[in-house]
Amino acid sequence: MNKWARILIGLAVFAVVLVASASMYMLDYSLMPLHRSRAEGLQRLYERAPLTKAWVDSVVENKILHDTTIALPDGTYRHGYYMAADSATYHTAVLVHGYKDCAISMLHLGYMYQHDMGYNIVLPDLWAHGKSKGNFIGMGWKERIEVIEWARVASCMFGNDSSSSSIVLHGVSMGAATVMNVSGESLPPHIKAIVEDCGYTSAWDEFSGQLKEQFGLPEFPLMYTTSALCKMKYGWSFGECSPVTQVAHARIPMLFIHGDNDDFVPTAMVHEVYAAHPGPKELWLAPGSAHARSYSDHPEEYTQRVKAFLGKYIR
Repeated sequence: MNKWARILIGLAVFAVVLVASASMYMLDYSLMPLHRSRAEGLQRLYERAPLTKAWVDSVVENKILHDTTIALPDGTYRHGYYMAADSATYHTAVLVHGYKDCAISMLHLGYMYQHDMGYNIVLPDLWAHGKSKGNFIGMGWKERIEVIEWARVASCMFGNDSSSSSIVLHGVSMGAATVMNVSGESLPPHIKAIVEDCGYTSAWDEFSGQLKEQFGLPEFPLMYTTSALCKMKYGWSFGECSPVTQVAHARIPMLFIHGDNDDFVPTAMVHEVYAAHPGPKELWLAPGSAHARSYSDHPEEYTQRVKAFLGKYIR
């Protein structure tokens, strides 16, 4: 073997090792859990929606918000919180948090549903978030199964039988991707509507965009190798986690919300998922809002739009 052949082989081996190492780093960087504490979640909540602080403090201090745990069919457990409406009702909102966030930080939307709209509320800690155990983040794909289970539990949680319950799933960011992934499944009749706020079209699209934005790198080869590694290690690929594909199979009414100044989950994505949905739907672009800021910036309009949309399907 001549000198140049050895050099080329050496470079090829170096490139393979480099890509493999970068893929492992990217997978860990993207999917490593961050279990935020209750205090951290509350701090994020107060920064996001200070107008709800007095109500949240009262709810927490007076122990009106209750801890609960559910068991999934695979033998794992999930933590969450629940709170009944002030008056008995069959209406319940399951509120799904975002990437590396936790259930308690969704209490600003809990305020909207419980205080302003008279709903019961359930706030799950998704797999590998908050008080729920887990060794990787599923980007809303693995989590879709547990949200369906939370809805089933919620249908009987407040003294109602499942046949009389009316449940809305409302997610923000990765939580929105999660509820969109839920929408393509065969759903029980007690799930009446879905609200998604700033969800992405697919894990592939979101990671690809962030790879370019944060590191200035193209899709090839790192996206392909990291997605393959994710499939081998965790059982799903970035392309498989595709809310836009799931939404195309949905028949459940859905309200799409997105800030028109979102550059983390680009606003263009909402037009793609909205166009894919074949059933009853509405779209609201929150003026000037960045990622996950639509409620914070426009609490009254946000509430009115959600209330008006759900009033058509939850009675």
